[in-house]
Amino acid sequence: MFTPPGLGYDRAITIFSPDGRLFQVEYALEAVRRGWTALGIRCVDGVVLAVEKKKISPLIDPSSMEKILKIDDHVGATFAGLSSDARILIDRARQEAQINRLLYDDIIDVEVLTKKVSEVKQLYTQHAGVRPFGVALLIAGVDKFGPRLFMTEPSGAYAGYFAVAIGAGSQTVTEFFEKNYDFNMTLDSAIPLALKALATVVEGGMDPTRIEMAIIRKDTGKFELIPGDILQKYIAQVKAGENA
Repeated sequence: MFTPPGLGYDRAITIFSPDGRLFQVEYALEAVRRGWTALGIRCVDGVVLAVEKKKISPLIDPSSMEKILKIDDHVGATFAGLSSDARILIDRARQEAQINRLLYDDIIDVEVLTKKVSEVKQLYTQHAGVRPFGVALLIAGVDKFGPRLFMTEPSGAYAGYFAVAIGAGSQTVTEFFEKNYDFNMTLDSAIPLALKALATVVEGGMDPTRIEMAIIRKDTGKFELIPGDILQKYIAQVKAGENA
């Protein structure tokens, strides 16, 4: 049975509708669906994160618009939704990563970090006077279990993925992954795959000003943000392969 909002069920985060829905959480999901497209690909020797960057205004400095952020040496994150909400959660993730280093003298497991961030998200779905975080995070890294990739939802739920997309073009990119992802692929294959996936949703063609990308290699365990000149070479290789 569908219960339309307007009966008070969407006015407070603590009130369930008769059919078991929290409308405020669903509204937060809508904020994610309207965000810029972001994706992650897990492969045998690392993880790739890539995101679409739109030029909101010709007066904005593109370098100030970070969409992929380093959390610790071995883990990074990107997001879709409200960037202000993402900033708060990523700062919290950085704190948790440093706390783990101080307490245990070791890097934090990627899933443990994801769980701690998800617990904060879930907390904001069950208290009056607050609202859910209107952002989904992709958290990627390399730990003792190997390459890891997780997605967290505004509800506080999270899951691990081999390939995942969030944001406005998520459905198109997900369909692309379902047809083209290979469970045995390496970073050399995953990077072009990420660019081809973004090409299906990026308006105006691919170039380093419209795309941001980072990788975490299994052998080094280090987060690497790919600079624009290297990214341009990858884009040129993908375009050359398409024209061949």
